This record gives sequence, C-alpha cells and structure tokens, in this order.
Amino acid sequence: MKREQGKHNTNIRSQIANLFELPREIVLNLPLISVIGNEELIIENYKSVVEYSEEVVRISTSCGILKVEGRKLNLRRMTSEAVTITGTLTNFGFII
Repeated sequence: MKREQGKHNTNIRSQIANLFELPREIVLNLPLISVIGNEELIIENYKSVVEYSEEVVRISTSCGILKVEGRKLNLRRMTSEAVTITGTLTNFGFII
C-alpha cells in the first residue's frame, strides 16, 4: 500500500514538474550527474559518501548507490549540494 502511494506521489510530482516546466531533479529529488570526459564527475543532490578510496567511490542518492570506479580518484569538492570526483574514471553506475 505504501509503495503504491509513493509511486502515486512521484507521478503527481512528475506531472507538476512537466506542467510548470520545473527541473525534474529538484521536484523529484533526483541526482543530477555531469561527466566531463573521463576526468571529472559531478553529482548534485546526493545524500552521503558511503565509501571512498583511490579506486572506488560510492555515493548514496535517492535512486540508490552510485558506484564510481577509476584510478587516483579524489573528492575534489564536497558541499551539501554537490560532490565532485576527479581522477581517471573507468566505470560508474547505480547499484540498486
């Protein structure tokens, strides 16, 4: 029952975002991910950093855990709104 209600609320918010041309990532609390080549990844609207090493960074988001793999990874900037990962990016994707 709760899952159906959550889906219903998401559908309503999605329709409102479309109707008023509002950014979906804000209205639906979704992460916005920007990639610059294979050297930089910016995740806006994230929850927390779960794991951090030079080879793997895991970021918690409303969509699940975003796993970033690479070499010499570095958290270059981290604010309450966004985190920037630099290094040589080799792979990234959601672990749901």
